Amino acid sequence: MAAAGLSRLEPLRDLEAETAQTASLDLGYADGPWEANLTLFGADIENATRLREIATDRVELVNIDGTTRVRGTEILLRFKQDGFTVTGSYVFVDATEPEPSGNGRREVPLTPKHTAGLVGMWEEHGKGRIGIEAYYTGEQALEDNPYRTRSRPYLHLGVLGEITIGKISLFANAENLLDVRQTKYDPLLLPQRAASGQWTVDAWAPLEGFILNGGIRLRFGGH
Repeated sequence: MAAAGLSRLEPLRDLEAETAQTASLDLGYADGPWEANLTLFGADIENATRLREIATDRVELVNIDGTTRVRGTEILLRFKQDGFTVTGSYVFVDATEPEPSGNGRREVPLTPKHTAGLVGMWEEHGKGRIGIEAYYTGEQALEDNPYRTRSRPYLHLGVLGEITIGKISLFANAENLLDVRQTKYDPLLLPQRAASGQWTVDAWAPLEGFILNGGIRLRFGGH
């Protein structure tokens, strides 16, 4: 409701507190420059809430009748040696909830099943650093979006660099090198205002596009 405010929300009534049972298992390994970690996790959530349309200009907050289930795993692998650090990660999430119609289950909206990242960095004290990053976000189920029912997967690339000369550091940072923007695929504005009062679809990809910034750092003192 943050995007639309509370003017169209019915007074809260008969809501029950959300409860969850969670479990996780972490396995770690380290040997010389290598480090690895595996996490398995799961949760069963009771009385989760969702918005329900009750008129063309009114909504109410209700408990979901059933269990929201989350199962997943996260894998991290890191190599670090001689000023170089490379980190790779992968996350799988299977999150489902009861269908609003009461028939079967569906994916929890805006929850990608697959995400991954790769970050590489070189750094030497007193000289500078340079790094690159790449993040992949897979498809997501969408809700109340008239343009599509599933998002597009996308890749987010970035690079940063810093040079240190004495007490002066020059740095630059570039984000979203591929200029991925949700508005390249679909409009943000809804054809008509939603019952909640919202005028836009939910964001499932970057909205700001390519970003470049830079600057100068000055260090004072003897250290």
